[in-house]
Parts: sequence; structure tokens; C-alpha cells
Amino acid sequence: MSNRSIPKRRDSRVPVRVPVRISTLDAETDPGSGRRYFRASQEICTNLSRGGVFIRTADPLEPGRRLLVELELPDGRPFEAIGRVAWAKQTLGGEEAEPRGVGIQFLGSAPGQFTTLEAYLASKRGRGTRRGASKTRRNAPGPAAPSK
Repeated sequence: MSNRSIPKRRDSRVPVRVPVRISTLDAETDPGSGRRYFRASQEICTNLSRGGVFIRTADPLEPGRRLLVELELPDGRPFEAIGRVAWAKQTLGGEEAEPRGVGIQFLGSAPGQFTTLEAYLASKRGRGTRRGASKTRRNAPGPAAPSK
């Protein structure tokens, strides 16, 4: 028996329920016709982090596949990134079984996209700052105590 530890996620996840469009970046070959094709589908994203998303799907893609991930954040801002399928979950069982889906690790995006995502995630974690609000330094000296 090995003592391998399960790697922990670097980024905490935020539960969401938003439609997401995923499109494969690498062509597949149809086994019947031999023709090349790309997959595109509309699925549901159920959690989101700076590092990736979990997407519920009835037809999970195999790990390693590269995808374009396009979604609209619950606050209305669009987000898109290139990702790869890190793992796929196929389930068997009755009503108690977890949903099938894929874990997508973000690989990169256009400038500003991750800033948009991080701002949304921070607002959901309660760490967001208001635009235009002044930032105060921690441990800044306060007013002098009155002398007696």
C-alpha cells in the first residue's frame, strides 16, 4: 500500500449554476465515416474557482482534451478561457449518485478575463472591495492618545 497523498486544490470553489458552452479545440475522427469533427455543447457549470470549473454533462470528455470554455458569470459579465479536462466523473447508481461531469483546469485566457473572474469570486467570498473605495493600511498608526 502506498502513502501517496491526494493533492489539494489551490483555489477554493464557489457554487454557481450557470450555463456554459464548451467546444473542443482538437478534432476527433468519427469511427463510422472517418470524417473529422469538433464537439460543441451547452452544459451546466456547478462550481467555479480561479483554477477551473466543474461542468455537469451526460457525455464527459476524456481527460487531457483541450476546450474553449465560455460562460456568463452570475453578475452578467462574460468569461472565456482555454482549459483542459483534468478528470472525468462517470457515475453508476440510483438517485443518490453524484452527477456525471468533468473538472476543467484553466490553462489561459485573453488579457483581463482572469481579473474579471477573480473580482466575481472575491465578491462571493466577501472579500471584494468597492470601486473607488479608499484602501486603509493595516497597522497604520492611529490618532495619538490624549495626555493627562
